[in-house]
Amino acid sequence: MTPPAAASAAAIRTDEPTTDPAAASAAAADAQAPAPTGLPGNGDDDPDERTAAVDPAAQGHGTVATSPTGARFTRPGGMFSSLRVRNYRYYFAGQVVSNTGTWMQRIAQDWLVLSLTGSPLAVGITTAMQFLPMLLLGLFGGVLADRMPKRRLLVYTQGAMGLLAAGLAALTIGGVVTPYYVYAFALLLGLVTVVDNPTRQAFVSEMVGPKDLANAVSLNAANFQTARLVGPAVAGLLIAAVGSGWAFAVNAVSFAAVIGGLLAMRAGELRPTAPIAREKGQLKEGLRYVKERPELLWPMVLAGFIGTFGFNFPTLLSGFAYDTFKVGAGQYGLLNTAMAVGSLAGALLAARRGAPRLRRLVGAALAFGTLEVVAAFAPGYWTFAVLLTLIGVFGLSFNTSVNSMLQLATDPEMRGRVMGLLVLVFTGGTPIGAPVVGWVTASYGPRLGLLACGLVSALAAATVGLVLARSADLKVRVDLHPGRGGRVVAFVPRVRTTAKSELAAAC
Repeated sequence: MTPPAAASAAAIRTDEPTTDPAAASAAAADAQAPAPTGLPGNGDDDPDERTAAVDPAAQGHGTVATSPTGARFTRPGGMFSSLRVRNYRYYFAGQVVSNTGTWMQRIAQDWLVLSLTGSPLAVGITTAMQFLPMLLLGLFGGVLADRMPKRRLLVYTQGAMGLLAAGLAALTIGGVVTPYYVYAFALLLGLVTVVDNPTRQAFVSEMVGPKDLANAVSLNAANFQTARLVGPAVAGLLIAAVGSGWAFAVNAVSFAAVIGGLLAMRAGELRPTAPIAREKGQLKEGLRYVKERPELLWPMVLAGFIGTFGFNFPTLLSGFAYDTFKVGAGQYGLLNTAMAVGSLAGALLAARRGAPRLRRLVGAALAFGTLEVVAAFAPGYWTFAVLLTLIGVFGLSFNTSVNSMLQLATDPEMRGRVMGLLVLVFTGGTPIGAPVVGWVTASYGPRLGLLACGLVSALAAATVGLVLARSADLKVRVDLHPGRGGRVVAFVPRVRTTAKSELAAAC
């Protein structure tokens, strides 16, 4: 269905009740429920019963936050608060296994193509084939995520991914695989990902609810980065021992963990969004929905710039390793490990934070771009590795902030389309940005390539920050004596008007 414009506008109000009766009930429960007391033994707790009571005296100290949709929630009850939710624990455990298998397949796939062709260009073609469907069809995946029950849809997509991995394993182990088979499987995997990715993003809120959403998004990122550390190492050992085909086979089996976790969930403890009926114009409706809401539009624009230009590390790191610092494969792998460690640390730090705010999102993007600029002038290998760790921290902080911010600011019936658009602009830009960055790096060197990426990212962050401040009618206040808990530099309202205060509350 199409929510009326008035309802969409009211959804971001922080001084009026939400137009969704179910959300209103959840918000009321959030404000009255007892405080968490730790991980329960039976795992049957409802996350809506774990929010600390609202103490008026504590409201001025940041204990209680308000999401852009109007839902009130407290800071998470610890770094792993989402794991109190039984359904999310099942999902998280399945993802631990599946993400490790996914990273194993990535390494094995690149190595297989390289061994078959001896050409890095063929590896690039494989990557492009896998990401191209997201660029062309990403918005349609978001529409499907809104039209179908998300848990059922994830069972289908995860099963399809497992079958594709099994097919590639059979061809490789059987000795009949060719580069064209790998291209075809990469393309098919990309087509499934078009639907799977936005559905997974939107499904998180159905498992944990609004007050644990930011924590769950951060833990998902930590899960993925942990697999990034483990998966390639296991893949390397497996490829050396028995060949790439068995790495694909292990990945195929790993999808059973995710599907098993999804099927074992208790449907009564989920917060499913009613699927929308099939109608014409739903894709355009999603685009119009984002366009009319600055708290969605500008973070989306920033994510597009960061994703397209900021995250091109495979090309850049290989250039720094071989051309700038002239180190071997081991030291090149260590650079990737340094970034993964920083990303894991950033995910765990993000899991401790409360409600996502626009200023945190913009600040993380600005720090990310600035650190890339600094890293471009790193005098030595180890200095560069340390800076990569910090880049990983702020890059992951931006990722989790933009994901949870957009989900909390979006009406439930639009969430699939909004997350589909986010995936499109963040990862769909890879086939565009990667060749550009690759050309700059090949023509002028990796230092200039990284410098350009950092400048674009930092400039985009600064511009979006200024646009949001102007849209919310905010100004910069500098207080050299802020006192305890105050800020030296802060954004404050110029004129407190109802229309402007809606966006200002999200900042």
